[in-house]
Amino acid sequence: MTQSIQRYLGAADPLARLKEHAARLRRLQADLQRCLPPLLAASCSVANLKDDTLVIFAQSTAVAVKLKQMAPSLVQHLREQGHPLTDVHVKVAIRQPRPTRPPPIERRISAQGKQCLTAFAATLPADSPLREALERLARCSR
Repeated sequence: MTQSIQRYLGAADPLARLKEHAARLRRLQADLQRCLPPLLAASCSVANLKDDTLVIFAQSTAVAVKLKQMAPSLVQHLREQGHPLTDVHVKVAIRQPRPTRPPPIERRISAQGKQCLTAFAATLPADSPLREALERLARCSR
């Protein structure tokens, strides 16, 4: 790890400091979820803690506006839970769109293939599940 990062973290064991910070963020997330209405809690998450300022990501602008309105009461509630905060910053998280699925591959059975399926199905017993499946495949294929 570079010296500048170690100096920034200010600890002999930087990994321990990062683990401690992550644990604190998890506790803040849990306490934040408890103090918000369920729909609002599901639409936001703790992003970071810088000094005594909590950064929250909101899923939409409407959620961000509501959280900004609630910021003073959020700070008070989280202070009561033992988190020494002075401010809350709310940011709208820009979600990356899900990658689109490629269209399904069209599979076709040739006319000769259909004839072979039908001919083979005819050789099977009438009550055979395989015969029913092959006949259905021949009928429904393009």
